[in-house]
Amino acid sequence: MQIFNPSAPLDESRPVGTILFITATRIGDAVISTGLLDYLGRRWPEARFTVACGPLAAGIFERMPGLDGLILMPKRKRDGHWFALWAQVVRRRWDLVIDLRGSTTAWFMMARQRIVLLGGRRLGGRRPGLRLQHLADRLGLHPPPLPVAWTSEADRARANVLLPGNVPLIGLGPTANWAGKVWPPERFVALFHELRTRRLATARPVIFAGPGEAEAALSRPVTAALPEVIDLSGQLTLPEAAACLARLTLFVGNDSGLMHLAAATGVPTLGLFGPSPAEEYAPSGRHARFVVAPGPVGQAPMTALTVEAARDAALALLQDESGLPA
Repeated sequence: MQIFNPSAPLDESRPVGTILFITATRIGDAVISTGLLDYLGRRWPEARFTVACGPLAAGIFERMPGLDGLILMPKRKRDGHWFALWAQVVRRRWDLVIDLRGSTTAWFMMARQRIVLLGGRRLGGRRPGLRLQHLADRLGLHPPPLPVAWTSEADRARANVLLPGNVPLIGLGPTANWAGKVWPPERFVALFHELRTRRLATARPVIFAGPGEAEAALSRPVTAALPEVIDLSGQLTLPEAAACLARLTLFVGNDSGLMHLAAATGVPTLGLFGPSPAEEYAPSGRHARFVVAPGPVGQAPMTALTVEAARDAALALLQDESGLPA
């Protein structure tokens, strides 16, 4: 049994049948961690996974191959969620425990091998570089495995019903979890018209937003201003959202969980950044790019990001994908 050796990398020579994977409360961080799960599932295809995560992020893992169970961790006073997790897993012997949240809980359970991400928000604050690379470094994986999005046949069937298959689709993600990350809604509208004029003449806009009035309030001005809009705000589970995102020609969105989910599906994804750290949370995917508002790092307002800058980045991304002139 490996005990208090936080620097030890993943030992792939050991057989692994049961894995406890402790991951994020937020959707974006949860999506970033899926690359590690995908890698582990391919390395040990017979392994069974238990994933502990926040309730909002649970849908990210529901369709995961090899999933044995989900443990939801709603935040409790005095770190009570950690005690609740420990109570559910302590009686089981695990072949591998991976704790991406840097808690002490992983040290107080039976495990043949454990990997704890030190230097996270709980233990040491932020570190420079992509969050994706931080996670991969802890397991000794180079290059880092890219995030994935798991969907079912039913999710894909619903996407086929909701979205037409005979026209280009431009997905827009005008929401975020705090106001500082939100690009003005009128600029999303202007960007769509620019892309339609310059590249995708028959494109239809598809609006993505989560449930609740706060998300609806952010997406409503964009939805109201666009022609032939397909408004999916608040209508989808996370696996259904992934299936719909995978059908797009392009997704453009604020730094959010939906942006990370879009990149994980492999659809061309452009992330819009202002004060949030693009160097840490840029979208990671086979066809993902980002554009950052000019200004001091960590303080650049989203209003400084122009429609022209976003348009040029989107056109360059589409050109890279098609090999055709923009």
